[in-house]
Amino acid sequence: MSADTDPERRHRPIRSLVAKVGLDGHDRGAHVISRAFRDAGFEVVYSGLHRAPEEVVQAAVQEDVDVLGLSILSGAHNTLVPAVIEGLQSYDAFDEMLLIVGGIVPDEDRERLREMGVDAIFGPGTPMRDTIEFVRENAPRRE
Repeated sequence: MSADTDPERRHRPIRSLVAKVGLDGHDRGAHVISRAFRDAGFEVVYSGLHRAPEEVVQAAVQEDVDVLGLSILSGAHNTLVPAVIEGLQSYDAFDEMLLIVGGIVPDEDRERLREMGVDAIFGPGTPMRDTIEFVRENAPRRE
């Protein structure tokens, strides 16, 4: 039974923020995952392009999201992801949400990001069902 249908696990839909952080202007993947999340029954907020890490943190905290998905294709993941994590930690919100990264992240950078607290990294070509299943299985329980 999925998290969305198990009444013992969840009383509200999974709330997600899909964010384009930094100067990356390629947002097709962010739009695709946003629609897939919506179609899966998640509540979805999309940040729009060119968001500063601080803006993403504010949106995640204000929207009380269960999952924050960062879409990064610019190669700036080693700078932007730590800035988002630090911001979430400053609000004591980091441990309350799932943090996933989508986009192009070289293999040599993945372990470092996971050690920092990224829950999963999904590269180009990842089937949507895999991402959705991961989120359903790992999103925090909320009333």
